[in-house]
Amino acid sequence: MKNPGRRSALIAGSSTLGLAIASALGWSPRPALAASTGSFEVTHTDDEWHKLLTSDQYAVLRKEGTERPYSSPLNDEHRDGTFACAGCDLDNFSSKTKFDSHTGWPSFWQPLPKAVAQTEDKTFGMTRTEIHCVRCGGHLGHVFDDGPKPTGLRYCMNGLALKFKAAAA
Repeated sequence: MKNPGRRSALIAGSSTLGLAIASALGWSPRPALAASTGSFEVTHTDDEWHKLLTSDQYAVLRKEGTERPYSSPLNDEHRDGTFACAGCDLDNFSSKTKFDSHTGWPSFWQPLPKAVAQTEDKTFGMTRTEIHCVRCGGHLGHVFDDGPKPTGLRYCMNGLALKFKAAAA
């Protein structure tokens, strides 16, 4: 092989492109785990979730899909307030912990206390830590260890899974 570095880069780039396309289409090679298992304070039948959520919110929150990067208006939300689960209205993140990760998804360095839970996600040939709402089990996104101080964490959330509630003036 003449240039193994180039071949590795092409393979990595192809894998990344495939993941991006699959994520943009909301495809996941596994059934929804967090959203369908466990005991949660807020529960609904699948039909009820379809009525309560938009089709895009349903794909993310209940089927663990991923919205297209840079598609959420919450990326540009900089007011004081909280970001709550779009499925059950539980406050998940404070605007005080939001930062621009330049990834295309709303990012936070810390959730609110007792607001989220995590599970292991082994889709797409990698292991990641999935974040879901502790009240309804809805898929919010993933957490990575490349965030800013003080935690060093990046909670990379789907804007479709959240709604912003401005602080009272």
